[in-house]
Amino acid sequence: MLLGRFNLHGKPPLSDPSISSCRVKRRGYLFSDIGLTSGTHRLHDTMAYTLYIGNKRYSSWSMRPWVLLKALDIPFDEKLQLFKPGQRQPDFLAFSPSGKVPCLYDAELKHLAVWDSLAICEYLAEKHPAAWPRDPVARAFARSAASEMHSSFAAIRDECSMNVGLRIELGEPSDGLRRDLERLTALFGEGIQRFGGPFLAGSSFTVADAFYAPIASRVKTFGIRLDGPAGEYLDRLYEHPAVQAWIQEGIAEAAREPGHEEDCVRGRRILQDLCK
Repeated sequence: MLLGRFNLHGKPPLSDPSISSCRVKRRGYLFSDIGLTSGTHRLHDTMAYTLYIGNKRYSSWSMRPWVLLKALDIPFDEKLQLFKPGQRQPDFLAFSPSGKVPCLYDAELKHLAVWDSLAICEYLAEKHPAAWPRDPVARAFARSAASEMHSSFAAIRDECSMNVGLRIELGEPSDGLRRDLERLTALFGEGIQRFGGPFLAGSSFTVADAFYAPIASRVKTFGIRLDGPAGEYLDRLYEHPAVQAWIQEGIAEAAREPGHEEDCVRGRRILQDLCK
């Protein structure tokens, strides 16, 4: 397994092939016909779903349901909300009960919000069964894998923040990051071996793949290569049209939020800026 310019045994590889040249009724968060207080956020009646997301350059949680909707060819209206400096985004409370993205609205729910990426994907799966594998064993595995991503892998989140537009020299990985990458290698390997690929739980793109799509971006950013079938799976996932659509739109974004940029770079060497 290659970690940036280091493998698990601490030896630098000879080269890095990845480098090339709304009025708010607070209780229940029912937004009366989504007439938002700002007057700038209003759901469109032309689409059943409206998905509020953060910057495509940074927002891994937003990426997950967005990619799922695209991969399953489910029409939706996108509302991009740019991050402002600071951890809290008070403007997001105008459309999101948690003040966070992503947040989904369904016209059939009379504009009741569904928030949190896993809740959104589970809600979508109730209406679009292809979001989970049909086979019960594969479905159980996919649910477990998506839930593990939702609750675990703290080190890779911390040390390899998402930024689709940069290639960064990782430096020496922490023990926690090594453990996360080892677990990802085992998880992906098990899924491919057990269900035959090319996706994590079989022949179709599901919620599980959507949940690991940001990992496919992170490993590219930091020059990490997982061994064997796990690495091959992440390569395929990165090249999936829905994933590439997010990444390319993220690269094309002009907006920059200094805190997110610094959190990703942390003084490490930028090897390539894909936006230039």
